Amino acid sequence: MILYFSATGNTRFVAHRLAAGLGDEALDLLDRIKRDDCAPIHSDRPFVICAPTYVCEMPRFLSDHLRKTPLVGNSKVYFVFTSGGYSGISGVLANHLMRRKGLRYMGCADLTMPRNYIANDHYPELDTPEIERRIRTATEAVDGIAAAIRRGERLKSRHVWLAEVLITLPFNPVWVRVRQGVGDFHATDKCVGCGKCARLCPLNVIEIVDGKPAWRGKSCAHCMSCIQNCPVQAIEYGQITQKKKRYLFEKYRYAARENDNR
Repeated sequence: MILYFSATGNTRFVAHRLAAGLGDEALDLLDRIKRDDCAPIHSDRPFVICAPTYVCEMPRFLSDHLRKTPLVGNSKVYFVFTSGGYSGISGVLANHLMRRKGLRYMGCADLTMPRNYIANDHYPELDTPEIERRIRTATEAVDGIAAAIRRGERLKSRHVWLAEVLITLPFNPVWVRVRQGVGDFHATDKCVGCGKCARLCPLNVIEIVDGKPAWRGKSCAHCMSCIQNCPVQAIEYGQITQKKKRYLFEKYRYAARENDNR
C-alpha cells in the first residue's frame, strides 16, 4: 500500500508511479487528514509512504496523522520524500516514528522535484527546462526505487549529520510560528468562489465567507495548495506571489512521458 499527501502533484505522481511499478494501490491521505480519520490501514504488502518536505522535514500534520493511525498487516515501511533539493532530517524522523509504532523502517529515498513554494523570495523561480529536467530525472529514479522495493532491499539516502538534527529540530517550530501565518493570504477580485482552496486545505483553515475564501486561525502548513490549485490564480500571499508563476505537476506531465517513450 502506497500512502501519500500531495499539494501540487509532485508527490501524487511519485506515489502513483510507484503503485504502477509495484502492482499496488495508492491511497491519498488528504481526506483522512482533514477529517482526523485515524482508522487502521491494512496492507499485506510493505507500506510505502510518499511525502513532501516542508522546512527540512515531513509535514508535521502528516507525521502526526501517521503517529495516530495504526498501520497493520505488513510491518515493513518505506519512505520516499520529494523536495526542492533538500529533504533535511525527514528520514531520521521517519525512522524514529516507525520504531515508536513497532514497525520495521526500510529506509528512505529523496527525490528532487520542481519547487512549488512561492511565499518568499529566498528561492529563484525555475525555468521550464529545469522543471522538465527534474521531472525526467525523478521519473527514472522512481522506477529504480520500485525495483529495489520489489527485491525487498532497504532504501539508502544520504547521511544526515547530527548537526542537521540539532539545528532543525528547534528551528522548524520557530519558523512555522513566526513565518507561516495565515494573515497575508487573500483572494483578489478574480475569485469565482469555487471553494477548491477550502476543499484542498489539509488543516481546514480556509472557510468560504460571502463567496470568497477567508483564512482562519494561526496554524498553516504553507503547503501552497490553495495558491497553486486556484483555477483563476486569484489567491495571493501579500505582495510576494504577485507575478510569480504557478506550478502544478500536471502542466509538465509530458516530461515524465518522455522517459516512457525512449
